[in-house]
Amino acid sequence: MKNRTRALAVAGSAALLGTLMAAAPAPAAPAAPKIASVHGGGTVHYPYVPASHDIRFTVDAESVPFSRPLKAENLEQGLPTDARGRVTVYHAMPDENVTAVAEAEVDCLVTGGRTATVTAVVRSSNVGWEGRRIGLSIQDGERGAPDRVGFSWGIVNVDAKPDGSVAQPTVGTCMAPAPFTEVTKGGFKVTPAPLAPRPKPQP
Repeated sequence: MKNRTRALAVAGSAALLGTLMAAAPAPAAPAAPKIASVHGGGTVHYPYVPASHDIRFTVDAESVPFSRPLKAENLEQGLPTDARGRVTVYHAMPDENVTAVAEAEVDCLVTGGRTATVTAVVRSSNVGWEGRRIGLSIQDGERGAPDRVGFSWGIVNVDAKPDGSVAQPTVGTCMAPAPFTEVTKGGFKVTPAPLAPRPKPQP
């Protein structure tokens, strides 16, 4: 009788285990890798121009790792910071009766927390910036803090010569200063993501 009771208990345990295994959800598919991005637009306060000036930036940038091959050793597949999108710079100067506008194609994006650095090459402009790479840093404010923007001209990126003369150096990919201006209207959303792993070499 004991042996029969034990056999029934084992059979019952096996049946219960089978039921639990059948009811268990299938393993979840691996999550798609997170994509870094910056989206938004805003007016900034820049203390080195008259208060009547209106300076705005719009940014729509998305990471596309290893999509821009370069003719250099170890860079044939591109960079993990390769990106696409568009940047618009708008600067109205009523005192000079001029409004400067530049449209640029994004080529690089890197994030760290709620801060991103974006570079873009100007494709059209009414102030002679065609072909020039510009750099922007964007900080997505938190806990009520304002968003902030930095840009690679004006007060930064000046190559001072020993004789005191200056030159405007080029801007490398993903190079921009700290976000030194405050956004007074509008805002930006920074979605951070880790750098993508380097793809395996092609056979």
